[in-house]
Amino acid sequence: MNGNPRAARGAREIGVMSSLALKAACLELVPRFERENGFAVLAQFVGGVEIGKRLRAGDPSELVIMAAAAIDEFVKQGLVVPGSRVDLVRSKIGMAVRSGAPRPDISSAAALRRAVEDAAAVAYSTGPSGVYIADVLKRWNIPADKLRQSPPGVPAGDFVARGDADVAFQQISELLPVDGIDYVGPLPEEVQLVTVFSAGTNVRARDPGAAHLLTDYLTAPAAYPVLESYGLEPA
Repeated sequence: MNGNPRAARGAREIGVMSSLALKAACLELVPRFERENGFAVLAQFVGGVEIGKRLRAGDPSELVIMAAAAIDEFVKQGLVVPGSRVDLVRSKIGMAVRSGAPRPDISSAAALRRAVEDAAAVAYSTGPSGVYIADVLKRWNIPADKLRQSPPGVPAGDFVARGDADVAFQQISELLPVDGIDYVGPLPEEVQLVTVFSAGTNVRARDPGAAHLLTDYLTAPAAYPVLESYGLEPA
């Protein structure tokens, strides 16, 4: 598995551009796929805005993995093949604190709000979870000077790990791999947002069949334990 954009194409290569939400799971699953199927997967894990830029610039990666709504929008823009969307996982938002710090009660919306109000600074991402959390914090009248939004491609958990925020919100799958933080748990159901992440075939794909082979692998029951270990629910 190669994390760099391809310089040259081979007959048995599959290019993938994926949201960071599936990065940790893919880093574990894709090498198995390569061994079992004889393909080399050339993967790029970047933010959604960057994926859009690369698609519009003509990136020939076979497969695009993003939030389902983004895949649908790319279909409308003529960047992803109509009818090619395959739902992979359902992803929830979680909260984390610095390693060793007390873990606040977040069992209800009221408790979560108290934890946020007690924090000196709150970090969140630029992805789908970040857009949603920003709206929640605004409705809760959390002062803007307490908020820390991570740049695209940077985990919100990094702010907590280095002491620049007390709590971080992001997709659970993006919090769990971050060193220096402790995962507290998912948001309570009354304020939870579930995002479906899906795969779609790039209109510029040179080997659409290979893209289908990889999506079949990622949606097979054998992949479920790995997906679930990163807080992702198979779709």
